[in-house]
Amino acid sequence: MNLSKRLPAVAAVAAVALPGCSLDGEDNDKASGAKLPQGGEQVKLRPADFSTRIDNSYFPIKPGSRWVYRETDVEGARQKVVVTVTDRTKRIANGVEARVVHDVVTEGGQLVEKTDDWYAQDSKGNVWYLGEDTSEYENGKPKTTKGSFEAGKDGAQAGVIMPARPETGMAYRQEFYAGQAEDRARILSLNEQAEVPQGHYTNVLMTKELNPLEPKLLEYKWYAKGVGPVLAIAVSGGSDREELVSYTRG
Repeated sequence: MNLSKRLPAVAAVAAVALPGCSLDGEDNDKASGAKLPQGGEQVKLRPADFSTRIDNSYFPIKPGSRWVYRETDVEGARQKVVVTVTDRTKRIANGVEARVVHDVVTEGGQLVEKTDDWYAQDSKGNVWYLGEDTSEYENGKPKTTKGSFEAGKDGAQAGVIMPARPETGMAYRQEFYAGQAEDRARILSLNEQAEVPQGHYTNVLMTKELNPLEPKLLEYKWYAKGVGPVLAIAVSGGSDREELVSYTRG
């Protein structure tokens, strides 16, 4: 579970005004219902509007924080996912300074995947996903870096991983790199509950997440205030269940 997410250049689409960012120098200060990025829409983010201090209540990313997840599938395979917020930052190609979050997946002690994800929060409190550097491994050796992208390179666009003031019905893209990373989400509820090994959570935000590159794939995710993602269940295109085992606040 990325505290999200995973060639050819993309033709620019009409620009969209977004909270916490500027288009061509215009002030786009809007209410919580402001339009969020969709599909392949091009956004121009003003670096001065962004910070690596990420304190969105549903997606807090503080250096030193650590999440451990257990992922299982219908055949009983089990993977361990460890997500750690580093004290490192990275200047993304679009000019925004992002926080680096390190994500390691193992199975039976063997490395399966290693990823650095990049996040930043705008002045309104929206958390943006700015790309990832990911490698999948086989028998201890790198196999592929497919899915890697960086906002501002080769037509790749930043997406929103968590709105500042979530509302039921909000829909937005989480990432966009044509043909490789096109995850989308819709908020279904702000009043759910979820029980995982780490504990029982109430007033949980629930999303429905899709990927047009894998049309059969449908996943639901639950985000707890002050913690972040606690549970993810695939209900189509797979049956994986990923649940929070432990959480350490930085």
